Amino acid sequence: MPDPLIGAALAVYGGIVGGLYMCQRRLLYRPRKTRPLLDDLVMLGVNEVELVTADGLTLFSWYLPPRPGRPVILYFHGNGGHIGYRAERLRRFAQEGYGVLLAEYRGYGGNPGFPSERGLFIDGETALDFLAAVGLAPRRIVLWGESLGSGIAVYLAAGHEIGALVLEAPFTSVAACAQRRYPFVPAAILLHDRFDSLSRIGQVSAPLLILHGERDMVVPVRHGRALLAAAKALKEGWFSPDARHETLAQFGALDVAVSFIERRVGNCVAEPVTASADSD
Repeated sequence: MPDPLIGAALAVYGGIVGGLYMCQRRLLYRPRKTRPLLDDLVMLGVNEVELVTADGLTLFSWYLPPRPGRPVILYFHGNGGHIGYRAERLRRFAQEGYGVLLAEYRGYGGNPGFPSERGLFIDGETALDFLAAVGLAPRRIVLWGESLGSGIAVYLAAGHEIGALVLEAPFTSVAACAQRRYPFVPAAILLHDRFDSLSRIGQVSAPLLILHGERDMVVPVRHGRALLAAAKALKEGWFSPDARHETLAQFGALDVAVSFIERRVGNCVAEPVTASADSD
């Protein structure tokens, strides 16, 4: 006769697995749904633009045109908040004369729709199409993916010509992160949205910079190192011994990224590559 305690335990476990399966997108995507305001960013020349996706959504984003001949950063933020949380970075990029498209996702910042891997890839493609429509050559475009946004940036860089790719606190895949976070369930098998960057990074031909903190407890630094090792393009890694997942900028990551962009893209004139101590 079956042990009732074992049966109860299996029922509880099944309930936990089922609950995680049903709520997985709520756990992965943490949007702030209020619409951010431009405020003083208007004085820098930042505009709110509307991008229409292939599946019929109209999404707002923020766009700062570049100074003549300067690169444009197409920025994909992490899984929480909205683009308003990256206003300070936009200001820093503006100081360098860079253009910036802070791409906002479906379901974030008051945008319609619901986030998913396929949906965010469509949003990324739409952002690239916008930059092409305003006349920017691919070699002037720097894709910057932060945390969750790294999955979008790698996907796009693997299939499009761009000037350079910057990945900040990137993961090898969401599946690997989920399995680490929930080791007691087969999380990697149950996921809908996998963002498998490790399988795509070898297809990226643009110069690559990976920024990661050794004290990152959200996405361990081994993910960034694994991506760097698997990449086949010109590549550099910068690993801060003190930075955590959200504190890379406090330890100089933006300065490192600006130096990388100047060397690899700069004024859009090809320059010889100089290997750094962390380059492969």
